[in-house]
Amino acid sequence: MGDIFDALFGQVKYTHKKNAEAISLLNQISQDIEIIYLEGNHDFNLQNLFPNIKLFKISQQPIATTFENKNILLSHGDFNAGFGYKIYSTIIRNPLTLYLLAFIDNRFSHFILNKLDTILSKKNDCKTMQTFEEFTQQRLTQHYNCDYFIDGHFHQNQTFQMSSFTYINIGAFACNQRYFIVKSTQNKELLEEHIFSKGI
Repeated sequence: MGDIFDALFGQVKYTHKKNAEAISLLNQISQDIEIIYLEGNHDFNLQNLFPNIKLFKISQQPIATTFENKNILLSHGDFNAGFGYKIYSTIIRNPLTLYLLAFIDNRFSHFILNKLDTILSKKNDCKTMQTFEEFTQQRLTQHYNCDYFIDGHFHQNQTFQMSSFTYINIGAFACNQRYFIVKSTQNKELLEEHIFSKGI
């Protein structure tokens, strides 16, 4: 659902180096298991890094899929942000912008990306948004023809009913070490929650 990495940009090789182990692991897994990767606001322009992974850019989200006759939309979560964010998002994902960023960052001993790391390390990804349901009702006012709408980005780990579909927001794995398995929709909930344990 995106934001697998704090900073991984296709045209900035320093971010490849810093995330080399995880990149290698994902590519190894993708040899045996189909991986669908929804690019987020921290990880984008990744096609050259993940040749066997199905990548979806922000402009392609939400993506539609089905499970047991249920229509499901998936997105990272920032595809319909405000006008200012859309301009920023377009500029920062532009390959020329990223090549320029990489050039300047290299010339100054990776000051920009190290500063970004410092800022992100202080960010509280586990913060609860008290008015998240109301915010989502306003954010997704457009009618979506689906049974479930699932996204991340906000890291709230909440499920609630919208006017025409069930909305699910995935929590940040870094916060609660939880992951989800899709299960039969004969049950009330679509996603079955598990807590990660190393070695299991």
